[in-house]
Amino acid sequence: MGGACSRKPERDYEDSPCRGLSRRFCKSGSLKWWTSSFAYPSVDFHLRKGDCPSLLELCIKKINEDIDRYSTFSMLPRDISQQIFNKLVCSRRLTSVSLEAFRDCALQDLDLGEYAGVNDSWMDVISSQGSSLLSVDLSGSDVTDFGLTYLKDCENLLSLNLNYCDQISDHGLECISGLSNLTSLSFRRNDSISAQGMSTLSGLVNLVKLDLERCPGIHGGLVHIQGLTKLQSLNIKWCNCITDSDMKPLSELVCLESLEISCSKITDFGISFLKGLRKLALLNLEGCLVTAACLDSLADLPLLSNLNLNRCNITDDGCEKFSRLENLKVLNLGFNDITDACLAHLKVLTKLESLNLDSCRIGDEGLINLAGHRRLKCLVLSDTEVGDTGLHHLSGLSGLEKINLSFTAVSDGGLRKLCGLTSLKLLNLDAHQITDAGLAALTILTLLMQV
Repeated sequence: MGGACSRKPERDYEDSPCRGLSRRFCKSGSLKWWTSSFAYPSVDFHLRKGDCPSLLELCIKKINEDIDRYSTFSMLPRDISQQIFNKLVCSRRLTSVSLEAFRDCALQDLDLGEYAGVNDSWMDVISSQGSSLLSVDLSGSDVTDFGLTYLKDCENLLSLNLNYCDQISDHGLECISGLSNLTSLSFRRNDSISAQGMSTLSGLVNLVKLDLERCPGIHGGLVHIQGLTKLQSLNIKWCNCITDSDMKPLSELVCLESLEISCSKITDFGISFLKGLRKLALLNLEGCLVTAACLDSLADLPLLSNLNLNRCNITDDGCEKFSRLENLKVLNLGFNDITDACLAHLKVLTKLESLNLDSCRIGDEGLINLAGHRRLKCLVLSDTEVGDTGLHHLSGLSGLEKINLSFTAVSDGGLRKLCGLTSLKLLNLDAHQITDAGLAALTILTLLMQV
């Protein structure tokens, strides 16, 4: 069955005529028939057949087509200039020349992520938005450390995305160290950021989200963020330099709700430093060197609901400790050396909504432990030893929406046992023993047939 189977809001002004309005009004105000500010970067006008575009939509479309005729939009209301900018970006018509028309327009959001041609020469106009600028995405650009110096006067900047900007180094971090209002900062895949450079992050006391995925030089640098007590989300996935010693500073991040440290050198000892993170809800340890012994520490996290232990060193030994994680909603145990004996300890985790057992040594008998998981919506059993007999235990899971049975021993006879899964939307049956006759039994699953 293939894939189917397989921000400030602007104030509304009652004045209708635009002529004669002050420069300040035009930048920050919205006329009463233009009441919405744009919180989303990409805006395009796709009308259904018979719909009539608004006058504003027609004007913006025409400006986009004739952009070379305009030298400045600084006298327009800010939300109108923002829409014109967004439309140009969406249609890939914005150039370094047309960008000049947006100088001093007090724009709030500049989403230029993966946009061709963005470099240091763009930064002067970007920074001219001044204190109005709230969000900038320069990911994948050729902006360098020098380009970031322009942002020093954008003191109200809340979000800065510099993913895949490989020409930014520790010096670039120094340039943004004064942006103390930043709540979100992303530096994915940067080989030039070092532990020493991370010291400049210590002043960003309002950070809520920090993304340093694939930054291989930050070992020892996490000590500089232990004072960022408002931090709720930290992503240091694929930083294979991270070891147990890096975990101790994280124990100070008492507001942390999401922590991703997959594919690092963290062991059970390193996880012990996380016991005080009482608000932690999501923990991604995929590919780390942890065993079931880490469950002792995780049991002290009362809000932990999403746990990824794919590709770790989990075996049946110590799996009885899973029963202490009663609030888990998402549990990934794929590619571990666990058997049906482990599933017996998951029986009490009745809040589970998603369970991944990909490539584990799970068989038919183990599935009886899932029969009471009425909240389960997603179940991955691909490349396990499950066959037709085990599917009988799943027949009562009426809330199940997705199930992956690829590369199992399930045959046509087993599919009939799925007919009671009335909520099923996605079924992966990448197996040679399934025929058209078996699939015919699934036609009763109307939600699946609509995919």
